[in-house]
Amino acid sequence: MTPSEPLPGNPFHHVRVYPPEEVTRRSEAECDPAEAGLTRADVEAIWDAVIRFYRTGLQPSIALCLRRRGKVVLDRTVGHLVGNEPDLPADAPKLVASPDTLYSLMSASKSITSMLIHLCNERNLLRVDDAVVDYIPEFGRHGKHWITIRHVLTHTAGIPVLPDVELDLDILADPDRILRLLCDAKPLTPPGRRLAYHALTGGYILAELIRRVAGVEVKEFLEREVLRPLGFRNLSFGVSPADFPRTAKNVCTGLRPIFPVSWLLRRALGAGLEETVRLSNDPRFLTAVVPSGNIHCTANEASRFFQLLLGGGQLDGVRVFERPTVRRAIGEQSHFNFDFTMWLPLGYGMGFMLGHEWASLFGPGAPRAFGHIGFTNLLVWADPERDIAVALLNNGKPMINPDLIWWLNVSRVIAARCPREVPV
Repeated sequence: MTPSEPLPGNPFHHVRVYPPEEVTRRSEAECDPAEAGLTRADVEAIWDAVIRFYRTGLQPSIALCLRRRGKVVLDRTVGHLVGNEPDLPADAPKLVASPDTLYSLMSASKSITSMLIHLCNERNLLRVDDAVVDYIPEFGRHGKHWITIRHVLTHTAGIPVLPDVELDLDILADPDRILRLLCDAKPLTPPGRRLAYHALTGGYILAELIRRVAGVEVKEFLEREVLRPLGFRNLSFGVSPADFPRTAKNVCTGLRPIFPVSWLLRRALGAGLEETVRLSNDPRFLTAVVPSGNIHCTANEASRFFQLLLGGGQLDGVRVFERPTVRRAIGEQSHFNFDFTMWLPLGYGMGFMLGHEWASLFGPGAPRAFGHIGFTNLLVWADPERDIAVALLNNGKPMINPDLIWWLNVSRVIAARCPREVPV
């Protein structure tokens, strides 16, 4: 069997699809499915759904880690972390991805950054209903003194973008400059009035709040308060140069976005698709701290973080968050409201996207699921009713493409093969 060729006539093309058995790697951490209340057929059906998504040619590589009842039942990758870009020749050097491969969570980083704010709330360093200006006085210009921390966490602060600012690495990697721009910005809508996803802006505000109340930068706060106590080794804001060789390279795939999708993307991120992907692979971005968008990790450790939340803030006998803190973070703040940035109806908690009974990123019948999407089709989530914590990571960046139905199919199959248990 030979790899399939990119489809002709597509502006971005698809990547070559290799025989899955040649480019699949699995972790020794996988347990006997029976220990998690599943069968071998269940596990293979879920992995078959991943392979079906891989066969679309939209993803150079895909990583899936699924925990059920706290047990790792799937921790596998398929494809290449580098070398299988549409514009490279078939014989270009390639590296097969493995469970040790690092992926950028992109916007799914928000769920982790938000939990650091909730930890500050738990420790009485701030309150989520305090005004941002209580801690960052200069932020109150142009009527922004009414914006609360809750507004930022729920994407209702009215500053989803920095108007007329073309984002580049000189700006993204300079939090002080971003903060000055945010302080000078005029809100587009009154706080609390309209739901509009804050793709980048909110994270910088949250990181500055942490710096002012905890006295350390957000990266150090995450490492000191969460990662080191729990023994995380492969999750952090950015990556060190030594880890570049095992970091998946992001790739434009599928159809080139056209208006209005191209306009929505530029409005949300301050850059077009190709420019955003190029920036995401730049060493300056890889080593920077972008609170809303550049936590890098393995699928296993992304899943493990959501297992921590599924356990009410405790993991492997170590408590990091109090149970009410987690409950507050994932509690519903907006119920399937229309998001004027994403142009979709979405439910939000304070830092999380929420599931739904019949229309959900996390599969059908998932009203208590919580998690986050990442640019463009990364997905991390937990579902208490199914007792699962999942990370579905990849490095292809398609926007609108008919084959993305096979991405949604992965969460659908997981929901079907992991039936609801007694609610906890």
